[in-house]
Amino acid sequence: MPSEREIENHRLLKQINVLFKKHRGHYGSPRIYAALRSSGEVVNRKRIERLMREEGLVGTAARIYRRHALPENSCRNIPNLRRDEGVPDAINQQWAGDVTYLRVNGAWRYLAVIMDLYSRRIVGWAFDRTRTSALTLEALNKALATRSCEQAMLFHSDKDAEYGAHDYQRALRERGIKPSMNRPKTMTDNIHVESFFRTLKTESFHDLNFQDADDLKSKLKLYIENYYNKKRIHSSLGYRTPDEYEKMVA
Repeated sequence: MPSEREIENHRLLKQINVLFKKHRGHYGSPRIYAALRSSGEVVNRKRIERLMREEGLVGTAARIYRRHALPENSCRNIPNLRRDEGVPDAINQQWAGDVTYLRVNGAWRYLAVIMDLYSRRIVGWAFDRTRTSALTLEALNKALATRSCEQAMLFHSDKDAEYGAHDYQRALRERGIKPSMNRPKTMTDNIHVESFFRTLKTESFHDLNFQDADDLKSKLKLYIENYYNKKRIHSSLGYRTPDEYEKMVA
């Protein structure tokens, strides 16, 4: 006859497996533990680690994807203001943008995102076959359509041409947004958005095939708007989702 501890382990394993499958195998023991605690479970973290190890449940590790940068726009000499301002203490103080590439049916497509650096929420994104300022402007306009633009808000990016373009910089100035750019040859200045891209490619697109660009775009929408912003917890946010974190501090 099983002991009380064995019965409890069996019950916990059922919940662990439900969470592991819900998040498609991407949650390791820290996030599983945090999710259980947030649901009201009183449980030891080491116990969760042991049960997952015995069950062979290992969260997917992020892989590094090389990024193909465009040439810098030499007409722009914008400093890194983020280093001077430090960490934001509210939403809509600092946004950051970047572009990554995704392959579908042998062709490259490009994804531009804008992240609120306080909550890590993706506040705007755009997807297209070309990497130009039209792509990054679409992401910016979507963000501005849904968020309040605080006075003297900062927007940080790399020095690639689609952010240094005159029409993009003009759009920032018209809204009173201060531009900030990476230091030359310093990729870590925009580490939070780079981390998001690694997470996206690992959790949503690793080993997946897409019928066409429309299929890829629809899955991007599901991942960003329905999963990442609403369901994916972050250790840096106290194991809360971006949406939960924003509601908590509102």
